[in-house]
Amino acid sequence: MQLLNHKKLHIVAGRATQALATAICHELDVSLGSPNIEEFANGEIHVKYGESIRGSDVFIVQTHAAWEGRSINDSIMEHLILVDAAKRASAKRITVVAPFYGYSRQDRKASGREPITARLLADLFLAAGADRLVSVDLHSGQIQGFFDGPVDHLTAMPVLIDWLSDLDDDMVIVSPDAGRMKVAERYTNLLNADLAYVHKRRSDDEKNTVEAKEIIGHVEGRTCVLIDDMIDTGGTICAAAELLHEYKAKRIIIATTHGVFSGPAIDRLKNAPVETVLVTDTLPLDSEKHADKIQVLSVAPIIARAISAVFEDTSVSEIFDGNHLA
Repeated sequence: MQLLNHKKLHIVAGRATQALATAICHELDVSLGSPNIEEFANGEIHVKYGESIRGSDVFIVQTHAAWEGRSINDSIMEHLILVDAAKRASAKRITVVAPFYGYSRQDRKASGREPITARLLADLFLAAGADRLVSVDLHSGQIQGFFDGPVDHLTAMPVLIDWLSDLDDDMVIVSPDAGRMKVAERYTNLLNADLAYVHKRRSDDEKNTVEAKEIIGHVEGRTCVLIDDMIDTGGTICAAAELLHEYKAKRIIIATTHGVFSGPAIDRLKNAPVETVLVTDTLPLDSEKHADKIQVLSVAPIIARAISAVFEDTSVSEIFDGNHLA
């Protein structure tokens, strides 16, 4: 007896990522599955897949973010429950697609008696039944080693590069700190731009407080593009923008993947000497976080190509010509 297996692609999404998941499915020309997510009176989450996923290659999309009055922890718990339900429904392979991976900044012990929560989260997904992880611009590359299975670390760089390449200006890529220099160098190579960075000092006493000291590199009279993986409260990036303004930069543009925009971030960006703030749709942008300066670019085509490559067992690295591994 011979059994011929035909793989079936099945994509579902949590409630924090419906718009992005719909765009991903549009790129792939497939329908978004329905996991029928509901809540009990006490807030507990219940999931029941609307069709059989037995033997399917299931991709579960959920960004780890607050949405509609719920917290980032709610989105993570919902993601874990979606994985567990797929495992118990006999999915052949389960891929967690987390455009923004929660707790990514807690990737090491910076001082005594602290957790490494990025590792804890990876362990939770593994325990729930995940076989593979896909994410976009992790805060640090070492997080890939926290998950005991294949990890596809994507980057939003191509969509940001496409927008920036149309500037046709005397451009300088500016890293907000020394830690982002390698990423900044990749931008300079692809845009044929110069490189500069901000020498800064972070406060030991107060979280999210940064003192920018000086600019290393020539920025006067030039278009400066500040790059980073995320904007949370905006303290780091706005301090860097103010310093570039003092150094007489002609134009200041911010290009980042994840627009977290916590607390005073939007007000800081509105008041900063910045022309445009580029972010992607890895995180939902609530109405109160909209601002004229903010422009949202979609990573749906990149994630869709990665899902297609994983499903067809072809190379994900070829999507980026290996640049995401540098």
